[in-house]
Amino acid sequence: MSNRSQHSVPVLSQISRRTMLQAAGLGALPLGLPGTVAAGVDPKRGLGKGPAKKSCIFILLCGGPSHVDTWDLKPDAPDTIRGPYSPIATQVPGMRINEMHTRLAQMTDKIALIRSMSHEGNISNHFDAMHHMLSGQSQAPLDAPYLGSIMSKARPDDRSIAPYVWLIKCVGDPVFCAVNIGNGGHLGMMHSPLFVGSATNHPAMPTFKAPDELVGIVSSERMHDRRRLLDGMASAPTASDINQHQAARDWQDLHGRAFELTSGSAGRAPFELHRESPEVRDRYGMHPLGQNLLLARRLVESGVGFVTVNGWTGPSPNGGGGPPASSWDMHGGEMGMGNAFGSGSYGMGWCLPCLDQGLTALLTDLSDRGMLDDTMVVVTGEFGRTPRINQNGMASPGRQHWPSCFSTMLAGGGIKGGRVWGESDKDGAYVKDKPVRPQDLGATIFHALEVPLDMRLGKDGFTRPLSTGRPLYELFS
Repeated sequence: MSNRSQHSVPVLSQISRRTMLQAAGLGALPLGLPGTVAAGVDPKRGLGKGPAKKSCIFILLCGGPSHVDTWDLKPDAPDTIRGPYSPIATQVPGMRINEMHTRLAQMTDKIALIRSMSHEGNISNHFDAMHHMLSGQSQAPLDAPYLGSIMSKARPDDRSIAPYVWLIKCVGDPVFCAVNIGNGGHLGMMHSPLFVGSATNHPAMPTFKAPDELVGIVSSERMHDRRRLLDGMASAPTASDINQHQAARDWQDLHGRAFELTSGSAGRAPFELHRESPEVRDRYGMHPLGQNLLLARRLVESGVGFVTVNGWTGPSPNGGGGPPASSWDMHGGEMGMGNAFGSGSYGMGWCLPCLDQGLTALLTDLSDRGMLDDTMVVVTGEFGRTPRINQNGMASPGRQHWPSCFSTMLAGGGIKGGRVWGESDKDGAYVKDKPVRPQDLGATIFHALEVPLDMRLGKDGFTRPLSTGRPLYELFS
C-alpha cells in the first residue's frame, strides 16, 4: 500500500452528502459527527454520567518520535548514532530514559515500556504506517476500521458525548491523516469519531470553543420534521441502487444521534476547561498537547470510551523549522524543519518537555481520581527514526523514518508498571528480542478494555476477526 492513490476513500453511493445533511438539518456538521450522542450532567457525579467501564486515551505522536533519543537511548553507540542526550535513572532499575523526562522518571513505576515494536514490511511512509498502527493490524486492508471505531462498535455507550473522540484531526499536511480517520472503515459512518479542535481552535487558546456539533442548529420542531423526511428517503430503496438505500439509512442514523446531541447543552460541559483550576491547567502545560490531555481526561471522565490525542505540541516560542504540522517528524534541516535536537517547533528540546509535562499530569490525575486502573494510556508514534543521524555535525541534524524498530509506552488499564518489554540491538536498528507488531499492540488494547478477542465485527452479514494479534498478557498484573 505504498501508493497513496490506492487509499482514496471509495464513494459509497451517489447520494449527495450535502443533500442528505440539508434534509436532516445538519448542513453545518462535519463528516466526523456520526459517533456523537447526547450527554447528561449529574451534578453529584461530575461530568456526564460517570466514566465508561473501560476506556483508552491513545496519544499518537504524529510523525514518529526517535526511539533512540527518547526511551531507548544508546549511550555507548558511535556519535553518528547516539545523539546528544544522556539517559537518566528512573524509579525502575534498568529503565533509563531521556534526561529531559525529569517528571516521567519519577513515575516509571506506572509505565510499561515496549522497546521492540516493528512493522511487517517496509512501511516507511506516514500514511501507511499510521493506517496499520491505528487499525491495530499489519497488512491492514484499505477499509480497515481504526481502534476507536472498533471500540465504538464493540462497546457502544449512549450515555456519553461520543464513544470515540479525536482531539485535533491533523495539523498541516494531510499526509498525516490516514485513510479511515474520518470514517468507520467497513463498520460504517456511525463509528467515525467526533473531531475536536484545530490549529486555530485548540484548548490552550483562551478563545477555544466546543465543537459546533454541540449547538442546536434549528428548532426542535423543525428537526423532528426533517427527521421524518429523512425516514421517508431511507425507506424507499430502488432495485437499481441498493447502496443508495444503505447510505440513506446511515444518514438517518446520523440524524437521530445528532438530534439527541443538539437537543441540550449538557454535552458541552467536558469542553469547558475554564472550570479547571489554573493550577491544574498549568500542571498539564499551556500548550496544545498538555491541554488536549487535560481535555482527554475530562472526556473519559464524562463517559467517552476511546480518545485519540494528536501529539502536536504547537509552535515553539523559540521558532525554528517550518509551520507546525506534525511535531515529531524530525527530519532536521534536510526538509527545512530545523535542528531535531534544538528547541524549535520540530526540536526535541521543545517537544520532549511538553510531553513530559502533559503525560505525567495525566497519569497523576487519573491515579488520584481512581481512574487509572480502568483507563489505558497508550503513547506511540507510527514508527521510529533511523539510528544514524543525517547531516550529523551540521547546524540542523535530524533522523529519517524507520519502521523496523521503535518504542511504545503503556500505562493503566490493568498494566503492571515498572516493566520493560523487548529489546533492540546495540544501535536501535532492529528488534533483538520479543518483537511486537501492530496487531499485538491492538490485541493488548482490546484485552485491557475487556473486549473478547474472538469477537467478529462487520456489516450486512460480512464479519472479520477482531484481531489476529497476541496480547502481551505478561504486562498485566
